[in-house]
Amino acid sequence: MKTIVYVSLILLLGACSNNQTKSDAFGNFETDEVIISSENGGKILMTAFIEGEKVTQGAVMAVTDTANLILQRSQLIAQKESILAQKAGLYAQIAVSDQQIVNIQKDQVRVQKMLTDGAATPKQMDDIDGSIALAGKQKKAYSAQIGAIEKSAEAIEAQVAVLNDKISVSTVKAPISGIILEKYSETGELATPGKSLYKMANIDNLILRVYASGPQLTQVKIGKQVKVLIDSNEGIKQITGTIEWVSSEAEFTPKIIQTREERVKLVYAIKVRVPNDGSLKLGMPGEIKF
Repeated sequence: MKTIVYVSLILLLGACSNNQTKSDAFGNFETDEVIISSENGGKILMTAFIEGEKVTQGAVMAVTDTANLILQRSQLIAQKESILAQKAGLYAQIAVSDQQIVNIQKDQVRVQKMLTDGAATPKQMDDIDGSIALAGKQKKAYSAQIGAIEKSAEAIEAQVAVLNDKISVSTVKAPISGIILEKYSETGELATPGKSLYKMANIDNLILRVYASGPQLTQVKIGKQVKVLIDSNEGIKQITGTIEWVSSEAEFTPKIIQTREERVKLVYAIKVRVPNDGSLKLGMPGEIKF
C-alpha cells in the first residue's frame, strides 16, 4: 500500500515539475532547400554525389554532354573567319581607288592648265571631275561593305559567347556548401533544360518554425535569443537560438502543433535560427521558452 502511495506521489511531483518547465511554443526544424538543375539538354556524363553526402561550395556536381555545342561553336568560328577574309580584298580595292584618284587628280591639274591656255575643252574637265567623283563613291561603297562585314562578325561573336556560356554551365557546380538531401538523376540519363538533378541544403544552422498565440507575441522580438529544447539520450538538451522572423498574419493552428492554451485557434508562425552541432535533424521536433 505504501508503495502505491509513493509511486502516486512521484507521478504527481513529476507532473507539477512538467507544468513548471512547460515550453511556450512547439514546432519542427527545417531549412532553406536549394534545387540544383541542369541549364542544358543532353546526356548526363557524370553525377558526383549521393544522398547524405557533404558538398563544398563550387564542387562539381554533374556534367552534361557538350559535343553538339562545341560543333556549333566551331562552325560559327569558321564562318566568322570566312567573312573577315573578305575584308582583305575590299581594303585592296580601296587602295586601288585611292591610287586612281591620285592619278586622275594629276590629270586634272594638267587639263586645268591646258584649259587656261585654250588647249582643252570644258568637257574634258567635266570628265575628269566625274572620274574623281566616281572613284570616291566606289571607295565609300567598299568601306560600307567592310562595316557590314564587321557587324556580321560581331553578331557571330555574340552567338559564340552564348555557346561558350552554355558549355561552361554544362559543368554544374554547388552554389552553397551543405548536404545532398535528394538525388533525382543518374549518370547516363538524358537531361533537359531546367531538369532537377539534386536537392541540397546547408544544415550548419537550422530553422525551428514554432507557433505562438497572440498574447505570447509581447515576449517575441526579432533578434531576441530564446531557449531551444530538444530531446536527447541524456534527457532534454538546451540550445540558444535567435528569433529572425515573425509572421504578420495569424493562421489556424497546424494539427501537429500543440500550444500552451488548448483552445487557441489562431497562432503566429515564428522562425528561430539555431546553430547545429550535429544533433539537429530536419523534421525533428523542438520547443522554445521565451
